[in-house]
Amino acid sequence: MLHGKRGMIKAFGDIYKGKKVLVTGHTGFKGSWLCVCLLELGAKVTGYSLKVPSNPANFDIIGLQDKLKHVQNDVRNLESLKKVFDDVLPDVVFHLSAQALTRPSYDIPQETFFTNLGGTVNILECIRKSNSVKAAVIVTSDKCYQNVEWLWGYRENDRLGGDDPYSASKACAEIACHAYIKSFFSKDNAPRISTARAGNVMGGGDWAADRIVPDCVRAFSKNEPLVIRSPKATRPWQHVLEPINGYLLLGANLLKNNRMVAGESFNFGPSNKVNKTVEELIKEFIKVWSSGKWSALNDKAKVDKKESTLLMLNCDKAFQYLNWHTILSFPETIKMTAEWYKSFYGGEKDMYGLTVKQINEYLYMAKSHGLSLLD
Repeated sequence: MLHGKRGMIKAFGDIYKGKKVLVTGHTGFKGSWLCVCLLELGAKVTGYSLKVPSNPANFDIIGLQDKLKHVQNDVRNLESLKKVFDDVLPDVVFHLSAQALTRPSYDIPQETFFTNLGGTVNILECIRKSNSVKAAVIVTSDKCYQNVEWLWGYRENDRLGGDDPYSASKACAEIACHAYIKSFFSKDNAPRISTARAGNVMGGGDWAADRIVPDCVRAFSKNEPLVIRSPKATRPWQHVLEPINGYLLLGANLLKNNRMVAGESFNFGPSNKVNKTVEELIKEFIKVWSSGKWSALNDKAKVDKKESTLLMLNCDKAFQYLNWHTILSFPETIKMTAEWYKSFYGGEKDMYGLTVKQINEYLYMAKSHGLSLLD
């Protein structure tokens, strides 16, 4: 099995070792896990984010602020963002900053568009004017597709769109990336940019509102019943390490000047076997948690903020170009997630160490499944 920092460096070679990496949204759930991976790979990480999104939050629990350069500001602030680029001179950029929730986007539509579209344009503009950036992965969402809830997965060339502010803002961000790539990043000496579209993720350290796993944890840790809106809604569940592995592989290929991936978009989602209903997720989580009760809202209850009930991704492109696919079964995904939270609520003091342990366990499984880990 892989152990500690040596294991991760062996898994990914030295591609990130010593690289100056800027991660926007590093205080968020997914961003904090990405930063741990990069730190353990030997990167010099700078994080840029407006705030810690919740209390508690993974960023605080694992003490990430003491392990990287932490910049607190708004991705919509171009002047501040430009200063960070000038000071850090990043080699690689991972852009994850976002207003990341569908239901709140109905309440703050302008902020959602300004953050998800305007913030992405600011990042692209800073990259365009940078002399240091060699590669960038712009993370959007699986919800960037015009979702007609068909039974097969969306491919990267399917129509973009969105019926809610969040989905539409992510489609707009994808269009902006395409325009910048075609207009400014197509020459041989230009930074190499790609976009990444991932589905719903879970894992330890997420306490965001309106997400089913954090809702489970908040309720079950207090021995309170969980009340949910849509038990039959189907989601492409995956552990947070699945798409992060894809982001790292994509970034590494861009750094290695793989022209097949530069300027492209990639889906990072689970197989159809892991498309489960919310009800199935809750029942599996209760098995690992060993307790918990739940109920659904009355069918007649008003739900005025529409969310899609079915959305799947086709990830053949990521498999063909990057040799990437998900490896965890649905029970394995739930088990790894629930065990992180059980350790936290059980009083574990070294949650950073536990997080690294789970990363290395995942990489060991990925390697045993034949995934490309850049040996």
